[in-house]
Amino acid sequence: MFTGIVEELGEVTAVETLDDACRFRLRGPVVTQGAKHGDSIAVNGVCLTVVDHEGDEFTADVMAETLNRSSLGALEAGSRVNLERPMAVGERLGGHIVQGHVDGTGEILERKPSDNWEIVKISLPADLTRYVVEKGSITVDGISLTVVDAGPDYFTVSLIPTTLDLTTLGHKQPGDPVNLEVDVIAKYVERMLGDRAQGAAK
Repeated sequence: MFTGIVEELGEVTAVETLDDACRFRLRGPVVTQGAKHGDSIAVNGVCLTVVDHEGDEFTADVMAETLNRSSLGALEAGSRVNLERPMAVGERLGGHIVQGHVDGTGEILERKPSDNWEIVKISLPADLTRYVVEKGSITVDGISLTVVDAGPDYFTVSLIPTTLDLTTLGHKQPGDPVNLEVDVIAKYVERMLGDRAQGAAK
């Protein structure tokens, strides 16, 4: 479980393409502190398992299912990535509940800078629209953000200078893909209400 509070902006140092998967080597001095085989680290919002760890780098295998459902397949050596370790029990929940299970991908549509923040418009897949509401939470490339405006096929977020400086959203441009994870609570509520409606209809 994660919070969507990015700990550091890491870097992909190598990509090994396998038959139906990829193995990434990533550099992250903060998230590799105390890391060991089997630990989880979120990479651009995708929960990955540490295979090997040496110095400030770790490797992680990404299967075809994850490559197809996320933007990780577009990463190459030199790509910058958002990194976060799992939340520790008893710590403050700074963002919101994030599973590291990407629901789909969006695309940066527009950026509107101002003096103290920047508005970023992102496309929204049709099957995720019902989970995104104004002032609700959404995870973009592993970053816990608040929705400013929720349109029929897009949403906007407002980014403060810290987010622009310390995450991938500081340099992504229109046309670039981003990983999206909607609020898991909304999905559970939808399922429970659906089951209740089906039960009442019987």
